[in-house]
Amino acid sequence: MTAFDLAGKVIVITGATGILGKAFIDGIVAAGGAVVIAGRNEKVAKEREARVKARGGKALSIIADVTREPELIAGRDRILSEFGRIDGLVNAAGGNMKNAIIQKDMGLFDLDIPALREVIDLNLMGTVLPTQVFGKVIAENGGGSIVNISSMASQRAITRVLGYSLAKSAIDAYTKWFAMELGNRYGDAVRMNAIAPGFFLTEQNRELLTTPGGGVTERGAAVVQHTPFKRLGDPEELIGALVWLLGDASRFVTGTVINVDGGFSIFSGV
Repeated sequence: MTAFDLAGKVIVITGATGILGKAFIDGIVAAGGAVVIAGRNEKVAKEREARVKARGGKALSIIADVTREPELIAGRDRILSEFGRIDGLVNAAGGNMKNAIIQKDMGLFDLDIPALREVIDLNLMGTVLPTQVFGKVIAENGGGSIVNISSMASQRAITRVLGYSLAKSAIDAYTKWFAMELGNRYGDAVRMNAIAPGFFLTEQNRELLTTPGGGVTERGAAVVQHTPFKRLGDPEELIGALVWLLGDASRFVTGTVINVDGGFSIFSGV
């Protein structure tokens, strides 16, 4: 076993039925970990559970909305019944919503406030609530690692995605604050960090970045132009940072946001 090995660890992934979630499942299983596939899409969750088991890995799917605490608690009880422990949590549930995107023809003071609140609730409370439910088990059962998913929208002002930007900025603050409290209360037993992906093609941003014909939109072209690597990211390129943060190789790292962005966050555009 190496410091980058997750053998014997049980890792819960929220949002595990999404595109990034699939990469996270594959990366954790490849590192030897058992995965709990948490999401709202039962069909996809069960398919991914079966796929892991068919390849000799350990997996359990639970159907839960991350904004509904009773569903998370029911999922926690199933995990403990199946595995008896939780060693890590990846808070990957989140994303944007169509009505919360600020279109060019919208008045700046005519925002869809209910939609903004929904996006903030999904991304922020959809991270806080799973941490309260699953993180408590981690803290009480010997410790482990919690990894949140941030965004470039928390570091740079990105047009059209106000609610998402507010929520992900809050995730960065939450990561630092909660990591500090975890350290003060549990020493080095429980850590919290975040990964800030650059631009990866997902179901939530597909319409913003690509055309139905497979090309890129004006916005998609601008993203690539402002990324020094001049391309979008591949979900598999997040796995290295994730496995590092979940495993013992990062045991002195907490409260940190790791950018995996092809240089987007450091490029001024000039």
